[in-house]
Amino acid sequence: MEFRTIVTLQKPGFLIEPLEPLLFVGSCFADNIGQRFAEERFPVVVNPYGVMYNPASVLHTLQRVDEIPRVVFLTLGTNHVYRLKETGEIVDNCQKRPQNLFQEEVLSVDQCVGFLAQAVDLLVGRRADVNVVLTVSPIRYAKYGFHGSQLSKATLLLAVDELCRRYDCVSYFPAYEIVNDELRDYRFYNPDMLHPSQQTVEYIWERLSEVYLSEHARQFIQDWKPIKAALRHKPFQPESEDYQQFLAQAKEKEKALLALYL
Repeated sequence: MEFRTIVTLQKPGFLIEPLEPLLFVGSCFADNIGQRFAEERFPVVVNPYGVMYNPASVLHTLQRVDEIPRVVFLTLGTNHVYRLKETGEIVDNCQKRPQNLFQEEVLSVDQCVGFLAQAVDLLVGRRADVNVVLTVSPIRYAKYGFHGSQLSKATLLLAVDELCRRYDCVSYFPAYEIVNDELRDYRFYNPDMLHPSQQTVEYIWERLSEVYLSEHARQFIQDWKPIKAALRHKPFQPESEDYQQFLAQAKEKEKALLALYL
């Protein structure tokens, strides 16, 4: 008897190779998954200009990024934006300025598609072989009210679906559905009952690895695992000769492994 529903994952038209550079832009969920890639020694850039929650702000970051890798992850959190009343400009960060200087707006599906299409066009224009992975953050926004939060996520999901139909280089990873349909239990959340727990992030990483990592990349992660554990080991006597020798051996193994895969 099956006691949970499993989200079916679609295989993308590309695979991520060992130690391949990656770019993550978007909500704090992008930070979480980007950090997991970093732990596995992938050279990642994560939100270089801060966390970005909406499609317009994601576009703003991409307009400022210097180098575009072959694989870019964009994680969308909300369709709510804030405009500076004085200029009408959508701001990415209010920088702790008074709330009365800004006007909150809700982007429509078409507006979200417009910003995201600009983002993809920019990426393709700068790197023809780019692959863009879109995700919708499973983090709920209580400040909108839970119905409002669901409406926001639904808007983003409709926009993402349109992008996937419009561009061959765009794929969707269903992090939102995995949390809400596979892991629908509060034990998978942090104490605030809104943000996914570290265990949940780890599970999503495992599901993502199933379809986006090449066999070569998965083998690298297996080879790296004991070395990573050795480097993370916290001894009682870090200055002891035995530990220093242990650490030196681990670093030599790390160096040899990286040379093998680079």
